[in-house]
Amino acid sequence: MNSKAPRIGFDRFIQLEWVSVAINVRNGLAAPDELELLLEAANLGKEARKKTRTVLNRLWMEPRAELVDFANRGLAIYMAQKDIPVLAMCWGMAISTYPFFGKVAELVGRLTSIQGDCSSAEVHRRMCEIYGEREGTRRMANMAIQSQASWGALQRIENGKRIIRMPQTTVNNKDLIAWLLESALRCVGTPVSMSSIQSLPMLFPFLMDQPLAYVVSNSPNLDIRSDGTSNQFVSLHNTI
Repeated sequence: MNSKAPRIGFDRFIQLEWVSVAINVRNGLAAPDELELLLEAANLGKEARKKTRTVLNRLWMEPRAELVDFANRGLAIYMAQKDIPVLAMCWGMAISTYPFFGKVAELVGRLTSIQGDCSSAEVHRRMCEIYGEREGTRRMANMAIQSQASWGALQRIENGKRIIRMPQTTVNNKDLIAWLLESALRCVGTPVSMSSIQSLPMLFPFLMDQPLAYVVSNSPNLDIRSDGTSNQFVSLHNTI
């Protein structure tokens, strides 16, 4: 049973500052040594630094081949507009690259959608239902939650037993909104109905301050499709 469980991948606590420097390294605005110094300053051991760099490489410095174009387009948006929040860049790449991180984000988004908070135990329970009660599932889910807190998306209270949503970050840049929607579609892996795209749970840290139908219809990387009735779905361009 456990051998068939999905891979976790995201297995480190990642600070927002580390991702920000990783973005700058990819852009040629910082040297790799700067990132190494940050990790050393965090008192990470040699093995921990190696594993942390692996996650940071996947996120930004050396993304998977199928995500290189996506990452490059995100960087172009980030560099063109000085007020683009680093959180958006971190989040979009994380949910696109790591299904485990994306599932934690989705669960937190769903469970906090009504009252703004939830128990971390409920997130752990549901992650174990998906990934199995194997060694590491709860610990790695906690790593993802801690990282999301470090990035400013949520707050952990009661010694980490409860999770509270932080105020949403307003996004009004059309290109960034389209990029974030694309990241969510990559996370979900299937088309999403137009009626539900405004409330995708894995994008809970963001308030999209633009008409999403207009944004989608004007994005070369997103398609609007009909199922033959009045229902419309959003999908990645050139996918079924």
